[in-house]
Amino acid sequence: MLTPSQMAIVKATAPLVGEKAGDITAHFYPMMFARYPQVIQLFNQTHQRKGSQPQALAKALVAYATHIDQLAALGDAVAMIANKHCSLNIQPEHYPIVGECLLESIAAVLGESVTAEVADAWSAAYKQLADILMSAEEHLYQNNSLRQGGWRGERAFRIARIDTESAVIKSFYLVPAAGEQVIDFSAGQYIGLVITVNGESVRRNYSLSEAPGKVGLRISVKREEGGLVSDYLHQQAKVGDTLMLTPPAGTFTLGHSAVSQERPLLFVTGGVGITPAISMLNDCVHNGRPITFIHAAVNSDHHAFDVHLKALAKTHRNLNYYVIYEKPLEEDTPDAMGFIDREILSRFVPASGDVDLYFLGPKPFMRCVKGLAAELGIPHEQCFFEFFGPVEELA
Repeated sequence: MLTPSQMAIVKATAPLVGEKAGDITAHFYPMMFARYPQVIQLFNQTHQRKGSQPQALAKALVAYATHIDQLAALGDAVAMIANKHCSLNIQPEHYPIVGECLLESIAAVLGESVTAEVADAWSAAYKQLADILMSAEEHLYQNNSLRQGGWRGERAFRIARIDTESAVIKSFYLVPAAGEQVIDFSAGQYIGLVITVNGESVRRNYSLSEAPGKVGLRISVKREEGGLVSDYLHQQAKVGDTLMLTPPAGTFTLGHSAVSQERPLLFVTGGVGITPAISMLNDCVHNGRPITFIHAAVNSDHHAFDVHLKALAKTHRNLNYYVIYEKPLEEDTPDAMGFIDREILSRFVPASGDVDLYFLGPKPFMRCVKGLAAELGIPHEQCFFEFFGPVEELA
C-alpha cells in the first residue's frame, strides 16, 4: 500500500515523468523485448512501429501518477485496460517483467532525479497499479469461464464460412472446433485472435460484427495496406482452418437501462468502424427504439453491410439509415457526398441533444464526430466510442 509520503513523491515527479515520457517508453520497449523476448508476441508490432502503443503507455502512466491519490478520476480507464489485457491473455507473471523494465527506464532517463526515495515511491505505485489490474483481470477471466459457452485462455475455432462484404472487408464465421456451445457476449465486444503467420505468433483484436445468440461468432476484417494478419486472413485463410480465440471482451456496449431504452439511438460509423455497430444494431433493432444509423465510406465498393442495412430499414420503421460517400462512383446514389459535418449530423440530433451517440471509425473521423457532438450539445456521458490510442488524440 502506498504511504502518504510516497503518493506525494509520485504526484510531485509526475510532471517530470510526463515531460520525458516519450524518452522513457523509447527506452522501455526495446530493453524489455531484448531481455524478455517471450513477451514480444503480446504487443502489436505495427502499433510499436507507428508509435501509437508507446504513446498510449506514456499517457496512461502520467494520468495514473497525476491521480495517484484520487484513482476514481481515471473513470473507466481501468476497465478498458483490463478488458484489453484479457483479450491478450495477460497473466500475473507478466507484471514483474513490465515493472522491472519500466522502473529501470524511468531511472535511466531521469538520471539523478531518481533518488532512492523516488525509486521506492514509483515502485510502490507500480505495484499498486499491477494489483488493481490483476484483480480486475482475474474477475473478468472468472466471468468468462462461467459464461454460457465460456472458457478461459485460448480456444480453437474453425472457419465455417467466408463472405466478401466489400472490396476491402471480409467476414469470417467462426464455430468452436470441438463442438462446444457458442459463448454468450455483449453486442459491441471484440475477441482476441491468436494466429501464426510466417512462423511468428501474433495477436490481434477484432470486433464481433453479429449479435449474440447465433450459431457462431463473426468478425469482419478490413485488409490493411501492409497488414500482417489482415493480409493473411484475406489471402490465405480458408474454410476449415483453425484459429485460436480468447473470449469476448470490451466495454463498448449498449446501455440497457430503462432511460436509455426510451432515448433515441444514433450510430455514426466510418469505414470498418461499422463492425461493432452492426452487432449492436442487430441486437436492438427489434425493440422499437428510435434508431438512426449514419455510415460514411469511400464509395459503394468500400461499403460493407449496405444490403443488410437497407433490408433492416425497410422492415423496421424505427430505423433510419443514412449514407455518405467521399468519392461516389458514377452509379452511386448516397444521401450525401463528401464528409460528415455539422449540417448533416444536426438533422438527427434534437435541440436538447438528448440522444445516445455511438461512433467509431478512422481517427480523423472520430475526432470530427467527437467535436460535432460537443457543438450540438450531446452530453459527454451519452457519447460512447472505442479508441485504443490516447484519447487526447481525438481532441
